[in-house]
Amino acid sequence: MISRPNIISMSRVVISEDARSVDLAALALAFNEIVQLPVTMRSAKFPGVRVEKGKVLDDEYSGPVLEEVIRTGKSIRTTPKEGAYRDIPVSVAPILIEGRAVAAIGIVDVIGTIDIPEVFGAYEAVLKQVSGKVPEKK
Repeated sequence: MISRPNIISMSRVVISEDARSVDLAALALAFNEIVQLPVTMRSAKFPGVRVEKGKVLDDEYSGPVLEEVIRTGKSIRTTPKEGAYRDIPVSVAPILIEGRAVAAIGIVDVIGTIDIPEVFGAYEAVLKQVSGKVPEKK
């Protein structure tokens, strides 16, 4: 009888500039589950995924903001003029390894869709109603 060494198989997620959509899908799905918002992800060399409502809708996805973030290595909050999320605010960040963007991940930016002055304009009225007083402005 031949004895074989006990081989332990470890699952892992590896993100590299060569990652394909199949490599990125699990991570994009996890982010989508957490934030409950559309998530996109691609590597520097290959298209990636577009995930919405717990499903991969596109496994050959790339968008202009993902591409710019990989090119520049800088995060961007913008409203794209083209692509699947045209006219919808998005926030995209690079995944940096040794200072180089090997991939990018983006989400629909709900903060960009909120009228901040309107929300915070009501803040004082809410505090006054709840506590009976308004905090002093600093």
